[in-house]
Amino acid sequence: VKRAKAEGYRSRAAYKLIELDERFELIRGSKRVVDLGLAPGGWAQVIRRRIPKATVVGIDLLPVDPIEGVTIFEMDFLDDAAPGKLIEALGGAPDLVLSDMAANTVGHPQTDALRTMALVETALHFACEVLEPGGTFVSKVFAGGADSELVAEMKRNFKTVKHAKPPASRKGSVEWFVVAQGFKGRSAD
Repeated sequence: VKRAKAEGYRSRAAYKLIELDERFELIRGSKRVVDLGLAPGGWAQVIRRRIPKATVVGIDLLPVDPIEGVTIFEMDFLDDAAPGKLIEALGGAPDLVLSDMAANTVGHPQTDALRTMALVETALHFACEVLEPGGTFVSKVFAGGADSELVAEMKRNFKTVKHAKPPASRKGSVEWFVVAQGFKGRSAD
């Protein structure tokens, strides 16, 4: 947290995206980026620093302080109007969809995991509806990774699908990230 503050990032999560980018080359060349689960904005800051000319839109239930060059929607991604607003603000199909969304926890591990997996599934469906061919989808998942049906859907729609746990994730954390690259296009279903 101290390092993040010293380097001008809003959260440690920025380093997770930096590490994923260094491993998978997610960001370079992206022109339009969607950040789902934006708050507090660390991922969007990384995008803006690495590709300042990219168009970036983000959404979160929580309020987010403005980030230069980022269009922010304070609303529920599950709201029927949300996907359309994001794409309209983006001005075209994204080539990178990032999701750091997690459900509010209730303290029951299985329930929490199921609720978060439902968000991952929704984010994946959104990505498959809007991504440019060749695009990338990155999402946070929890211990056990994405369930087999979800991984199978990703493999049908993307050339490569990998799981990664960035070193910036806390030691005891159950979070992982799924990285799906090379979107095959909407005819792949």
